[in-house]
Amino acid sequence: MPGKIHLALVGTLGAGAAALGIAGTAKAMLGQPGAPAGAVIKSADGKTVGSLRVEDAPSGKSKITVTVAGLPAGYHGFHVHAKGICDPSSTDPATGSPFFSAGGHFNLGSGSHPAHSGDLPPLLVGADGTGSASSVTDRFRVRQLLDPDGSAIMIHARPDNQANIPDRYRQADGKTGPDAETLKTGDSGGRTACGVITRR
Repeated sequence: MPGKIHLALVGTLGAGAAALGIAGTAKAMLGQPGAPAGAVIKSADGKTVGSLRVEDAPSGKSKITVTVAGLPAGYHGFHVHAKGICDPSSTDPATGSPFFSAGGHFNLGSGSHPAHSGDLPPLLVGADGTGSASSVTDRFRVRQLLDPDGSAIMIHARPDNQANIPDRYRQADGKTGPDAETLKTGDSGGRTACGVITRR
């Protein structure tokens, strides 16, 4: 059964990172020694909005660090997706959301959301459009993200409810608890930014 994810840090970027610019910050993060995998995160219109760094940590864990700028304020669903293809012209036939090419959530087991291997803590973006976060997970190792079809990091439009739907919420058929869509994505909405995770 997948282990827990421990949130280590959530905050906003300081003036130094803003002055450097997000593209420069992305390049600097990915070029640091000891960063075995990472991604440049881009919006559907091709603008660089962030960077990701993934590195092996002690005790069979991995550390994920993300920095973003130019995104809407508030919480955003933040997940590793199963395929390393971020094609904005590939749209979900049901919703029209871009980056359909990245597939569903990365998952080494058979659990549903929020127990997918690639389910991460929601990303908090400040009023100025910037944010950063770091978390440690035992749900995957770097090498598993770099399997033959690769993987991608995805930022979603809405908050992730982690399938935390109380029984007082009833589905259309009268059943209680989370419905199939919630168990798939946590109702985190469309895909707004994507980055292919590669060896660095």
